[in-house]
Amino acid sequence: MKALLSWERSTAMRAVAEIIDRVADCDAPVLVTGESGVGKEVVARELHRRSSRSGRPFVKVNCAAVPADLLESEMFGHEKGAFTGAEVSTAGKFEAAGDGTIMLDEIAEIPALLQAKLLHVLDDGRYSKVGGNNELSANARVIAATNRYLPERISERLFREDLYYRLQVIEIYVPPLRERREEIGFLAEAFLEECCSRAGRPDFKLSQSAIAALEAYDWPGNVRELENVIQRLAILQDEAHVLAELRASEANRESAAIAAATGMAETEPGAVETEPESLPDQVRKATEAVEREAIERVLGLVRWNRRRAAEQLGVSYKTLLNKTKALGIEAGPPPAVPDGDA
Repeated sequence: MKALLSWERSTAMRAVAEIIDRVADCDAPVLVTGESGVGKEVVARELHRRSSRSGRPFVKVNCAAVPADLLESEMFGHEKGAFTGAEVSTAGKFEAAGDGTIMLDEIAEIPALLQAKLLHVLDDGRYSKVGGNNELSANARVIAATNRYLPERISERLFREDLYYRLQVIEIYVPPLRERREEIGFLAEAFLEECCSRAGRPDFKLSQSAIAALEAYDWPGNVRELENVIQRLAILQDEAHVLAELRASEANRESAAIAAATGMAETEPGAVETEPESLPDQVRKATEAVEREAIERVLGLVRWNRRRAAEQLGVSYKTLLNKTKALGIEAGPPPAVPDGDA
């Protein structure tokens, strides 16, 4: 649980830790939300560790990884003969969790009929195995987790509103890593030590410039992406190569984001429009014209030094190259003025 050690370095995660302390020892369901890779399972395990149930099982069910027609059996078990291939009676995850904690990860993905059964379990603490008539007690504390915005799923009729409010007795939001930059250096060094040891590689220390680069990156994949990058660094033992990959990834994302925001699209040379332009097309062309004018103006000011122009425009060098190519900006720097010419 090395990731937990970084929490004290982050104001955002100190707030999460305070909530965990307050609710760890109650029995109410908890809904843990946040982007993919932020550490929702770490939070769930910490809730279990700090509770009076810590000496009992912690059982995780990944609701997105189990086929929908098998998920009910996975969670609640089945009786012999309940379906084709059910040759023996089998316990489910609720039974395996006993008086401990069960984590229902990716809760937004469970099918409607199973949502109804889960609501019944949360309300009454009772359930039956698939194909069975006997009721069993569900004594485990339920922690649900999702990277989805459940109110939107409710509006789309994909998630039950009553189940949402039953699970949301306590909600813990885990902020993305880009809002916890104070943790990045510590996490990177901890992961690097662990990955080098696991891979049988020599100890490898990050330079201050590398830590600064890691802290500046936005980490769309959050802690999971950071751990993946550090694992690659531990294996390759080449800081410059891995950081170059990271910069390339960021530039590609920036370019895609700008393209999406401006609605850029390539057209065939000499194409003739047969219909009046739509309003979105007119807006796109106007946006491109403004972009072209701004880029050309800055390039002129810095005498076509693309790197300086990128800094002035607040984009990466690669993004600027992509933009100039897409917008057809191909002119070079102005010719030098001979000595003595006015």
